[in-house]
Amino acid sequence: MTETQPYTVQVVVDCADPHPLADWWAEALGWQVEPQDPDFIQSMVDQGFATAEQTTHHRGNLVWAVGAAINHPDGSDRAPRILFQKVPEPKTVKNRLHLDLRSTAEPSPAERDRLVALGATEVGSGTQGPHIAWVVLADPEGNELCLPMPPPA
Repeated sequence: MTETQPYTVQVVVDCADPHPLADWWAEALGWQVEPQDPDFIQSMVDQGFATAEQTTHHRGNLVWAVGAAINHPDGSDRAPRILFQKVPEPKTVKNRLHLDLRSTAEPSPAERDRLVALGATEVGSGTQGPHIAWVVLADPEGNELCLPMPPPA
């Protein structure tokens, strides 16, 4: 019998416009957008391995049109890579998967306000007993995330 090796995980978010959404999440999480190599991309087009239609420009740089990724500033052993992947269909229903944001900082309404100022939308909230509370937010494309909040008084 073959022994299964453990996997690492990459989180993939389907979206309409991956580059601005990756920028938004990098800012929201304090992460870094993974750089793309414009010279390599252009060489793939020049050699016929890709087409110009498979590329776009973002922030003045040639990038792959289909996706953008972000990474934790301390590396992939700290958190999984998040890839934002362009898909043709719009989001139509609630996600079956969402991200819960965790931090060593105390939960604060100021953090909710910061994310809303970046473009998040508050869509709900919840509590579990007297000590756990959260707010449900949506990113600019409607993908849900939960942010811990101070428990109700």
